[in-house]
Amino acid sequence: MGLSEGSTLVTLALIVVYFIVLLGIGVWASKKIKNSEDYMLAGRSLGFWLFTLLIVCSICSGMTLVGTSGFGYASGWPGIWEQIFVPLAAAFCIIFFGSKLNKIGREKGCMTLEDYFALRYENNKELRALSALASIAVSLVYLVGQYTAISIVLIWVFGLEHWQALLISGIIITAYTVIGGLYAVSWTGLVQGLILIFGVLLVSPFILSYAGGIEHINTVLASIDPNLVMPAFPNAYAAYAYCTPEFLVSFGILLMVGLACAPHIMSNVFAAKKISYFKWAPLVAFGIYVVIMFLVKLCGMGVRVMAEDGKLDAIAATNAPDFALMYGIQAAAPSIFITGLFAVIVLSAVMSTTDRLMLTVGTEFSWNIFKVMLRPNASERQVVRISQICVLIAAVVSLILAINPPEMLAFLIWLGIGLMLCSFAVPLIAGLYWRRATAAGAIASMAVGLVSSIGFGYYYQFIEKLPMHFSIYALALAILAMVVVSLLTQKNSDAALDETYTGAYLHPKELRK
Repeated sequence: MGLSEGSTLVTLALIVVYFIVLLGIGVWASKKIKNSEDYMLAGRSLGFWLFTLLIVCSICSGMTLVGTSGFGYASGWPGIWEQIFVPLAAAFCIIFFGSKLNKIGREKGCMTLEDYFALRYENNKELRALSALASIAVSLVYLVGQYTAISIVLIWVFGLEHWQALLISGIIITAYTVIGGLYAVSWTGLVQGLILIFGVLLVSPFILSYAGGIEHINTVLASIDPNLVMPAFPNAYAAYAYCTPEFLVSFGILLMVGLACAPHIMSNVFAAKKISYFKWAPLVAFGIYVVIMFLVKLCGMGVRVMAEDGKLDAIAATNAPDFALMYGIQAAAPSIFITGLFAVIVLSAVMSTTDRLMLTVGTEFSWNIFKVMLRPNASERQVVRISQICVLIAAVVSLILAINPPEMLAFLIWLGIGLMLCSFAVPLIAGLYWRRATAAGAIASMAVGLVSSIGFGYYYQFIEKLPMHFSIYALALAILAMVVVSLLTQKNSDAALDETYTGAYLHPKELRK
């Protein structure tokens, strides 16, 4: 696979310029780093648009362009609910976690989710260690999906072997993340976010027009299977027909809550400069992302129709749906420049999450395990250096795991989100809003959620399909563990609950108007 020689040269030139810009940002950002807070949280200095786009870009992953279009290609309109659930994750994170965690972070110096857990649950060892290890594990799973998506793009452009594409992408992303920390990730995120937004708005009309327009797309999809133009499949009668009503309910919880609780997304609220940003950021983030997601899903359906109409050659790949958008723009683009630009757009979408995940892995180990638990007297320079080493290790491990990708990228991404949902949603939400939640309850919930999600995931993937996403069953057990164990153990002190603003309200009292 690969583009024509002319398209490849133009695309190569654009990608090289793009990578040079990213590395340049990394070098510039490295000069702003004076301590670990600068490296991990950009000095808590992110302005409104930088913060909002960082939230969007942290959620925007290989799933947004590669996975979402592949999902649309395979399952049609029943999968359109994803285009509401995922943007809602950005709003959910900012609304339910934003002002409380940002204020706690500034007052108590919290830099990670584990810092908050230690303060709220008055447990600085067991819960911190379990949470940090769970965060590292689920981030690595999620990273595998991101590197697989980047590989798909480079294979399409240059006809590379999968391992070659993985190696190139790993070197570039690791370089600017190690050099510049969150300063680099946030500013590259701004560049990547703008490329993604304007790029999708630019290229999607070409695909939809070449496919014959929305009416023709629906007509052809209905001729393939009438249920492809329905809101949901009546039952799971085929491999692509898993978006049944009961699955979509679990799907909504998985994407909206699971993504919002993901450490690499949720921790962004600590870096916002002002709490006032949380008033309008949810609406802006949702509005930006929902438009992008809908257009990409429609393009995936359009490429399916192009293939049915004979406008597109058969995609010779095991994971053919994941290549849908690339082959669609290759056929529909009026010039090789548009094709090359599209490659940069897809890379922007994927890399905007990959770098944040890698930084999360580095932060979790260097701060929560090395600094807090192993070497309390470690210098700022040592903490930053350990974080950089961990980013390198995370890149190597995730690249090795990505060598054998799944048949459809979406399934791998959903696995990572499911693990995040089951591990972090209950301890975080209960910690912020239920004063009776205890440290023992949080530990039990996180352990039960993580272990049971792996068990249900294995059953779902290799034994028998379940009517709902596997993570929902594990989430139910995690909730049960939290409630039962918390009620059987001693409540945390009122002082800890008050200083972490625990209670059934969204904003600390002094911020409510």
